[in-house]
Amino acid sequence: MGMYINPGNEGFRVTRRTEYVDKSGLIGVVNRTIGTRKKLNLISRPRRFGKSTAAQMLCAYYDKGCDSRELFDDLEIAGDDTYEEHLNQYDVIYLDITNLLTEAPSRHDVVPFIKKQVKKELSEIYSQVPDEESFSGFLHRIVEHTGNKFIAIIDEWDVLMRDRKATSDDQWEFLEFLRSLFKSSGTTDKIFAAAYMTGILPVKKDGSQSAISEFEEYTMFSPGPFVPYIGFMEEEVKRLCEKYDMDFAQMKYWYDGYSFKKLHSVYNPNSVMKAIQKESFESYWSMSSAASSLLDYINMDFDGLSKAAEELLAGVSIPVEVDNFENDPRLIQSKDDVLTLLIHFGYFSYDREEGIIRIPNEEIRMEFARAVRRISHMETIRRVRESDQLILDTIEQNEEAVAAQIEKVHREECTPLHYNNEQSLRSVIKLAYFVYKDNFVQLEELPGGKGYADIVYLPKKRSDMPILLIELKWDKEAEGAIGQIKKKEYPKVLEGFGSQILLVGVSYDKEDGEKKHSCKIEEWEIA
Repeated sequence: MGMYINPGNEGFRVTRRTEYVDKSGLIGVVNRTIGTRKKLNLISRPRRFGKSTAAQMLCAYYDKGCDSRELFDDLEIAGDDTYEEHLNQYDVIYLDITNLLTEAPSRHDVVPFIKKQVKKELSEIYSQVPDEESFSGFLHRIVEHTGNKFIAIIDEWDVLMRDRKATSDDQWEFLEFLRSLFKSSGTTDKIFAAAYMTGILPVKKDGSQSAISEFEEYTMFSPGPFVPYIGFMEEEVKRLCEKYDMDFAQMKYWYDGYSFKKLHSVYNPNSVMKAIQKESFESYWSMSSAASSLLDYINMDFDGLSKAAEELLAGVSIPVEVDNFENDPRLIQSKDDVLTLLIHFGYFSYDREEGIIRIPNEEIRMEFARAVRRISHMETIRRVRESDQLILDTIEQNEEAVAAQIEKVHREECTPLHYNNEQSLRSVIKLAYFVYKDNFVQLEELPGGKGYADIVYLPKKRSDMPILLIELKWDKEAEGAIGQIKKKEYPKVLEGFGSQILLVGVSYDKEDGEKKHSCKIEEWEIA
């Protein structure tokens, strides 16, 4: 058992000793690529989405230096028709690039260090094989000697691409190393049965093409056959909640929200398991290194970025152009580049058909709320203060101030074409109250009585705030908006929460050139 060659199965054995959600079907997907033109797989996922666990599982399965049958015989892969053919049949080259950065003398020496250490371990195993100066040539000699090709598993391949201390020369030397190993003809076909690389980012572009074009890339935009293995699926989370007596609705609210063409509900696996372990629903995202860089990115001085952050925090989905980003954090040139990078980091759920993003769940929304309050843009600081004041004015029933602020946001955010659109009106409310996260949970179209309430802000358990039930209408008196709330009995569904309920009706005349808004706020008498 070595560090880089045939590292054994202990990593996956530790995983099996704890609560394990069976993702071994991934092995079958990789098995079906062996010996084909699709044998080079690159999987991009956010941090804490199980990439390293999957890499350790693959090592345990393929590594011919150990017997892993007991670890897999009770898992899904054991029923796959490829199971027996590839179980513990290969020499595995396993490279954890994050660890290698700490072991190599410097970032400039990562590639020479890899070559030296891998050749050293292989020479100890295959001492009868003559050494060769060329790294790939030495691997080829071993394959000729054993008659058995390698499986390459490279975890966190893109660390150098994300490392601000690494130079462009360091990055390109590593890319050239990968190119030299994984060519579409010659080297790859002679040496590797398959390769599996994981990272956060897709491969850096070289012009308009991927810098390592031989790999089949599966990203948060196009996960292909790997979509069931991105995170936890809904049924898996339901079973965990039943087993550990956890509230499934809360689990969904906190950690669900990633959606793909063939799978519309994907949960953050690390956070689900942390919530079970600690018996607490809270943000575990802040423990990841990706979270610490959020402020740096949304604080960048690009037109529209600050406003986009506010809209997203308010619960509004926004369009983003993802195709121009070169998959390199150093080459960010626009708002869309920042937002695309944050999709890869897991901060947004991306709808490819609509080309829009949104914050997926409460955990991420909490991190965004913290970051937005620390943004240094003066415009954002102003908007935060105005939204804070609006919530205070609403609670104090300062009707003129509430009407004036919602009118201001309506005028700033809506074009004349969409000024009277129902969805736009709802967005106006969400943008006006966008700092609600500190004390409230935002609910849309809450079914109650004889219809659906537009926007409800429900106070969190630790908050002493009242419930806010808000309607924005046109061509009605503000009292008329309040009257609609009462007539359709929206508040009745909220009475069980035992809190004060404020009904907030805002209206304006759509034919009036000034479109002056009026407001009426009343307390709902709880029976």
